[in-house]
Amino acid sequence: MRIQFKTSYAHDIRLFEDGFHFSKYAVLIAAMMVLPWFADDYYLGEVTSVLIWSVAGMGVMVLAGHTGLASLGHAAFLAVGAYADVALMERGVPFYIAFPAAGLISGMFGALIAIPAMRMSGIYLAIATLALSIVVEDLVILFEPITGGVIGLSAPAIDLFGLEIDRYGTPISFYYLCFGVTVLVTLGYANLLRTPTGRAFMAIRDSEISARALGVHLAYTKTISFGLSTGVTGLAGALLAHFLGAFNYETFLITTSISLLLMVVTGGLGSIHGAFLGAMVIGLLPQLIAISRDFVNETTGIALGRIPGLDTALFAALLILFIVYEPTGLYGRWVKIRTWLELFPLYRKDMFKRHKSYLKTERMR
Repeated sequence: MRIQFKTSYAHDIRLFEDGFHFSKYAVLIAAMMVLPWFADDYYLGEVTSVLIWSVAGMGVMVLAGHTGLASLGHAAFLAVGAYADVALMERGVPFYIAFPAAGLISGMFGALIAIPAMRMSGIYLAIATLALSIVVEDLVILFEPITGGVIGLSAPAIDLFGLEIDRYGTPISFYYLCFGVTVLVTLGYANLLRTPTGRAFMAIRDSEISARALGVHLAYTKTISFGLSTGVTGLAGALLAHFLGAFNYETFLITTSISLLLMVVTGGLGSIHGAFLGAMVIGLLPQLIAISRDFVNETTGIALGRIPGLDTALFAALLILFIVYEPTGLYGRWVKIRTWLELFPLYRKDMFKRHKSYLKTERMR
């Protein structure tokens, strides 16, 4: 068990706890950098998909995990980012301007929506964002000159300072692009949590009454959170547009919003790691189920593929079982295992006993 001696309050908000903590992430980044040398195009594409969904998961995590606001409409902001990026590039705007502009447009759109939406909370806010997702689907069809209507748009190849990047033509270059964006978003997110704004997000999540008593402006802080969340989600939408190549409004249905929320819950609410772990589950578990189904078919002769909807039903059942029996998510389970390894034989199960998350003052609301 490692013991850290803190000599300053600044140690509590350091980006890396110590050298060992930094070295773990350095090794992980190095492994991701050399991954294209060992993985073929198919597996590299799967990892790229996980990276894109991780960025989207971090967008949802800002709102749901660190501010405590539920949203069932983030697929709408994926759509805004995707359409904004491709529409700008089709009109001659280079990618290095269109890409951040897509995130900015999505963030501004989210902040404008948040001004009236922040008057609601809980299930009412979730329903409002759900309605927003439906409205955006109709708006995509109405603005056909920009969005392509029902047919949709095709993402052009990326020209980044003379280097042509295409999802299918140059998958390695596209992987490095998505990896670079993911690293930058992760660093920005981690540093956000060290700032007073990030601390205000978590204060609102834990207790709005206590946060207000400490001087946190609830409406302003929630709007900032919503804007940052939707902006990051818009960046993921722009990358997703280039990953898919062609898309229309059916790419961003309500089921996508539900998958995003399930992703952060499964990975572990309130942690950046949870966004990555949840993206691995949502992105790779369906593929694992399909591979297992084919293996059973080849070895036993049982044609499970003939049962309609089996893959989806099994995927949903696994997610439900996991959420019921491990509500803290994959990262929460890892924290318990790590604590057991560090404290054995002093570890006790009651250390992670679930308590009510609200204060007595919250009951008076």
